[in-house]
Amino acid sequence: MQLPPNKKIYFASDQHFGAPTPELSFPREQKFVAWLDEVKRDAEAIFILGDLFDFWFEYKTVVPKGFIRVLGKLAEIRDSGIPIYFFVGNHDLWMEDYFQKELNIPVFHDNQEYTFGNKTFLIGHGDGKGPGDLGYKRMKKVFTNPFFKWLFRWVHPDIGVRLAQYLSVKNKLISGDEDVTFLGEENEWLILYSKRKLETKHYNYLVFGHRHLPMKLLVGENAEYVNLGDWISYFTYGVFDGENFEIKKYDN
Repeated sequence: MQLPPNKKIYFASDQHFGAPTPELSFPREQKFVAWLDEVKRDAEAIFILGDLFDFWFEYKTVVPKGFIRVLGKLAEIRDSGIPIYFFVGNHDLWMEDYFQKELNIPVFHDNQEYTFGNKTFLIGHGDGKGPGDLGYKRMKKVFTNPFFKWLFRWVHPDIGVRLAQYLSVKNKLISGDEDVTFLGEENEWLILYSKRKLETKHYNYLVFGHRHLPMKLLVGENAEYVNLGDWISYFTYGVFDGENFEIKKYDN
């Protein structure tokens, strides 16, 4: 994709809307909608890299209540012709086809490669990647198992959604110190994962969420690892102008 003059590509992740409660989450939703309103003016595309919701499960005919302003704004932007790409995270990994059918937004369950101008990108949420996170990797296999998803669908939404929301908040990574402390380049498993990917193919930017820490580090020759931060503590996002990638903070 060649970027037209004065157009940019935007990236954001880890909003966790709905946590810790819908009421306390609402101001963050309003802030994110205001950001979407701003970036749509010069956006060539928008990438949302997972955990937009703190919990999301699609029954056959039911989706979780709420988030209407965010969903409406995404629909408005997509209807205007601006592409939006959604990558599921570990909190909204049970997405099926709601975004595709209702919003015309493609949903990806794993990394994707893109070329913008003369820069190559590897993009994903980042959960379960790298040498660590073994407990989560085992848990993810259970949660994505078709039989387990089929069983959960038989739980009434009023019970299933409330239980899942409680467990999601109680066990979320964002409540621990692990997510607010940089562990060092040799211990950050997404950095290690990025370096391993570069052994077989070159990317200019390897862009992820999940870690909740905004950072941009050189991990190879003309190759940078980027983590977008979050919309809980940092309110950060990524922007690519065709030549350079920056992490910025939304202060509105």
